[in-house]
Amino acid sequence: MRQGSGGQAVIRFRVVGVSLLLAHLLLVGWLTLRPLDVPWMTAANLQPFAGIKADLSLGPAAAARGIGKQLLLLAPLGVLLPLAGGRLFVSPWSSLTRTVAAGALISLAIELGQTGVPGQVVDVDSLILNTIGVALAHALIVPAWRARLRHREQQRGALPRIGREAGTAQASPGPQRSHGPHGPYGSAAPQGSTPTISRVGIAP
Repeated sequence: MRQGSGGQAVIRFRVVGVSLLLAHLLLVGWLTLRPLDVPWMTAANLQPFAGIKADLSLGPAAAARGIGKQLLLLAPLGVLLPLAGGRLFVSPWSSLTRTVAAGALISLAIELGQTGVPGQVVDVDSLILNTIGVALAHALIVPAWRARLRHREQQRGALPRIGREAGTAQASPGPQRSHGPHGPYGSAAPQGSTPTISRVGIAP
């Protein structure tokens, strides 16, 4: 029953994560891949950090607005991708690597898609900032979130405890079969009482 409850909790996490992930991707697609009617367009930026330097030259407020917008665009993926995966017991570094790689690929797909959309400008700095946003969101939220969920599910008895109890359960042996020479399963077959021979008197 406990394992069933833990499995249901993981399924709920996945359903919520996939739903929110799809909603977020639809919103991002609408923001970044819809045609824009603009009077003029800047040239595509293929030089790393050139756009960031241009934003910084505009002053703190404009820089925070421009850089922050790119950091936040895909940052929810740092949480939604692990949530959609539904795994509570996973290496933090492995989870961070997979999530950042997936976020970078999604950002790259968006940038490639913008090449054929009127009014949208390809910017390599957007790819860099989007990926950094995913990494920051994951590092700040996911490890603590997973630890809290693991603790809560273990308190409810929905997940097995790791450590002494699990080791004891694994070490408990099952039914053993003896390898005696008798019996169909190698165990000694039951035998009757040992026959006795009555003493016979010898004539003197």
